[in-house]
Amino acid sequence: MRYYPPNRFDFVTQISFDNSYHRELEGLYLGVAPTRVSAPQMIKFNDRLAAELGLDGGALKDNAALFSGNDLAQGSQPLAMAYAGHQFGNFVPQLGDGRAILLGEVIDNKGKRLDIQLKGAGPTPFSRRGDGRAALGPVLREYLVSEAMYALGIPATRALAAVLSGDMVYRQPPSPAAVFTRVAASHIRVGTFQFFAARGDIGSLKRLADYVIERHYPSSKLARKPYLALFEAILEAQASLIAKWMSVGFIHGVMNTDNMAVSGETIDFGPCAFMDSYDPAKVFSSIDEHGRYAFSNQPLVAQWNLARLAETLLPMIDEDAEVAVGLVTPLLESFSGRFETYWLQAFRAKIGLSSAKNGDKELIDKLLNLMHKNAVDFTIGFRALSEGGVEARALFIDHQAFDAWQEEWLARLALESNSVQERAEIMRLANPVLIPRNHRIEEAIAAAILGNYEPFHRLSAALERPFDDLAEFADYQKPPLTGELVTQTYCGT
Repeated sequence: MRYYPPNRFDFVTQISFDNSYHRELEGLYLGVAPTRVSAPQMIKFNDRLAAELGLDGGALKDNAALFSGNDLAQGSQPLAMAYAGHQFGNFVPQLGDGRAILLGEVIDNKGKRLDIQLKGAGPTPFSRRGDGRAALGPVLREYLVSEAMYALGIPATRALAAVLSGDMVYRQPPSPAAVFTRVAASHIRVGTFQFFAARGDIGSLKRLADYVIERHYPSSKLARKPYLALFEAILEAQASLIAKWMSVGFIHGVMNTDNMAVSGETIDFGPCAFMDSYDPAKVFSSIDEHGRYAFSNQPLVAQWNLARLAETLLPMIDEDAEVAVGLVTPLLESFSGRFETYWLQAFRAKIGLSSAKNGDKELIDKLLNLMHKNAVDFTIGFRALSEGGVEARALFIDHQAFDAWQEEWLARLALESNSVQERAEIMRLANPVLIPRNHRIEEAIAAAILGNYEPFHRLSAALERPFDDLAEFADYQKPPLTGELVTQTYCGT
């Protein structure tokens, strides 16, 4: 089934598409074209990402019509993907791309296949009476945070362009509308599998699983049980991803199954936030009233989401349901151990350890507990350790407790074989000096709504180098003052 509005595009040729999802998975999407906007104006174009994609940035960077959806690139076959999802634990059998339209796929300079998608490009058959548009604030937030995640070395979707549409969207309060161009390894989610499993459509599930294997995890084809190997590969990617989130104090905010990409990338940056003072129970999302997606719950939620994925794969793993469950269960149970391995790897680096010893987890946990009790800023605290114990000590109210921990830490460091200089470099590369702090993002958004994009551009430039201590961006290192604290973030709908 396809739905296209009347053709009204000026086709441009600067992007060469090769659309495997459209070509191979008919029935798993609905064709739909973007809806015209009034007066598109480029806010920011990502020249560096364009070059990585093999695109002619010089020809594209001023093409607001293309990145608003007013024009289409030759070869684009726009579509809205179907998916379902558990939202805060409640299953919704049909969600789908309600304000996102996949333009097509490109092959980058390294031979990797990537999606190019517009968000806020108008209604689709999945919009559920919504307008399909995006407000300026969420578009700028996603641009900043997705590119910051990339610079931090965390797998995430990328930002290619942000365009002001010239229209308004009527939220609370009304806001200028914008269109965001997102680049992803793919937009296939746990919820994509759930959509077809809920309908008992095993044929479509198998086509989808085969496509994911071919695109993301080709080594799974060689396994005796390819779909079990696929599940294990996705589980491993998620264990690694969530550990990386935790290592920089990132809180996704809405870890529904439709917001978990099977590629292992961070996707959908609606109510996301980075912690200031460390608190494992920290929640920012305005809709997470019970803390389901709190910082410390993220590994548990990831495992729960993976269990939902496993349910969809059971019929393909083995014809005998009991056998399939018996094969999947040990893998699911292994998630916590795999996550802890990645978590320890990340946090050992944060305190300068390059080898593994018994007691390391307890040492790290003691430090985190001290940071919580003393309301120490997560980013500043770990960066201060990179500079030496004197600077770090000043951040703790309870100096005696920190001194006791530091004594243990120094004793553990004495067991390392690397030099002081090597250790300092390990810590510097594990502990960013800059993160996209919530109050700075809100500051940039507030200015942009009034027509001033300078704070957005400056913050964007700063976040490209999160590990470098640059004097020109020193103000971004500071935690928020009491009156600047952001305690709630919001979805981008």
